[in-house]
Amino acid sequence: MIEEEKQPMEGDDVSAESNGVESEVMNTEAVDPSASTVEASTEPQVEVVAEVPSGDSSALVDELNQKVATLEQQLEEWTNHCKRIAADFENFRKRTQKEKEDLEQQIKCKTVEELLPVVDNFERARSQIKPQGDEGMAIHKSYQGVYKDLVERLKRIGVSPMRSEGKEFDPNLHEAVMREPSEEYAEGTVIEELVRGYMLGDRVLRHAMVKVAAAVEPSDDSSSADTSSEG
Repeated sequence: MIEEEKQPMEGDDVSAESNGVESEVMNTEAVDPSASTVEASTEPQVEVVAEVPSGDSSALVDELNQKVATLEQQLEEWTNHCKRIAADFENFRKRTQKEKEDLEQQIKCKTVEELLPVVDNFERARSQIKPQGDEGMAIHKSYQGVYKDLVERLKRIGVSPMRSEGKEFDPNLHEAVMREPSEEYAEGTVIEELVRGYMLGDRVLRHAMVKVAAAVEPSDDSSSADTSSEG
């Protein structure tokens, strides 16, 4: 009787234990997801920050400032150097341009100086030769046409004749070859232009040879009249 009562009790214990194990397993499975979530949320996030000692950062800033100052100084030096080169080149360009213009002017002057005697001869012929008859007039018109064409071409390159008569004598423009007392003109005035002068632009190509008025000396009669009146 006693043995029969114990058997069912052992069976009950086994079933109870198995039920307890199963419930524990179920509880464990139910808790695991939340536990992993808690672990993930509570896990600390580590950020790597490069820490630089304050003394080193100050030295680095000073070094960079020094490099910037050095580069700025070099930039200023090179800028000034480039400006000097540009100024020297501009001066060189102006100098060579002026030398070129002076050379061209000298060539013009030399060429025109050789032609001026031809112009003088044409002008003398026009003033001295009086054409006679139809044939003479035809010849006169022919060489006068050549003269006018020559003068026109000289004007195109900047040659202009001086007009000296009645003007004050200027040694920069005139060459006085004669002096003559004159009551009509003031002393130092050009009375006559013997050889015409020419200009090439603002440059004297040939000085004009002129006759200049001198002061009129008192005559002997006027001197004696003045003496008698004083007596």
